[in-house]
Amino acid sequence: MSLSFLVIVLIFCLFLIRRHTLEYRLDHTFAVSDPEFFGSALALSDPVPISGNKIELLANGDEYFPAMLKAIRSAQHTVNFGAYILHSDEVGRQFRDAFCERARAGVEVRVLLDGIGSGWSLDNSDVRMMTDAGCKFAYYHPTASWRVDRTNRRSHRRVLVVDGKVAFTGSAGFSRRWGGHAQDKDHWRDSQARIEGPLVAKFQLAFEEHWVKTFGETLSGAGQFPPLTSAGDLKAQVVASHSFSMAPIPLVQAIAFASAEKRIWITNPYCTPTDDQVDLLVKAVQRRVDVRLLLPGVNNDQPLTKSAGRAAYGRMLEGGVKIFEYQPTMIHEKAMVVDGLFSMFGSSNFDARSSEINEELDVVVHDENFGREMEAVFEKDLQESREYTLQEFKSRSWWERTTEWLMLPFRSQL
Repeated sequence: MSLSFLVIVLIFCLFLIRRHTLEYRLDHTFAVSDPEFFGSALALSDPVPISGNKIELLANGDEYFPAMLKAIRSAQHTVNFGAYILHSDEVGRQFRDAFCERARAGVEVRVLLDGIGSGWSLDNSDVRMMTDAGCKFAYYHPTASWRVDRTNRRSHRRVLVVDGKVAFTGSAGFSRRWGGHAQDKDHWRDSQARIEGPLVAKFQLAFEEHWVKTFGETLSGAGQFPPLTSAGDLKAQVVASHSFSMAPIPLVQAIAFASAEKRIWITNPYCTPTDDQVDLLVKAVQRRVDVRLLLPGVNNDQPLTKSAGRAAYGRMLEGGVKIFEYQPTMIHEKAMVVDGLFSMFGSSNFDARSSEINEELDVVVHDENFGREMEAVFEKDLQESREYTLQEFKSRSWWERTTEWLMLPFRSQL
């Protein structure tokens, strides 16, 4: 009897405790370029864009790791670092040493890691080195807990804020997989962004939301929230996903899909779209929108997630959606650009876990020049990809079909 009760509790925690979601069956009533678009898409987060920002896209570990380490080593007052994955390897040790050096120099250093993502791969000795040097350290929803529902609600966010003036975010993990320049299957393709301007305060807020829950400390003072002046001309906003709330990301995606008139280009490593998302993409094709998904190919670290999502490939391909698979290595980038004007990048996958369970952090930008930059990145990756055709889908093996069927009930947990 007690075992049955525990199983029921486990199922309840894993499959029923999640954010609310709606099905969006939207018509094309306005365009991405129309003034009502941004507020409609961001209605469940913050519908007012923040002006005066500068965003620099950084490709692969050879670009973003040195930039982030340089920012940490230049810190004068505060370093706030939150990540899903920090490993005890050559990459993780570089960040560990940078945190320790700044803490010993009197800088306030805070490190917040996810319990699942980092708890089993970061050595306790590295944690002790950081805390002995003066860093404040915490795990978000640690694994050593009876609260299975909390452990399952992971912080998938990536955020680094230095002196309250410069922020980094994206989809990278901090381990050797993300090092290099995507030169082979052991070095993944990914992106981060360096951000300056008023938007940085939003990243400080995102870090504090989780820090106050885990460490019981709020952030204040000029070292955390200095005056932020204009650093560029980009209008942008942060979309943060929170537990026990209406899911904001599916609305952003739905409004963007329904508003598109030219192109919807999506890069994502874990793609399990819902029926209404598939419908919106197919309807966009019917409006002669060029809809492309760029996904992992044979280099895929989560084959079961791919199996769960592949069930939707048939309807998309039959509806004219084009699917491409990246060939050189695992592609872990999470980005979308619509009509070369509206862009989104960050930590969210195109799946149910990111929509309904994980705590995510994404950036949206409404700017034509930035949109062209995002499209250029997509086109460059597309050159190293191959198209996955409807004929290939129809010819897939019995094993692929079986795993698709078996994984469907678990798609929200993959």
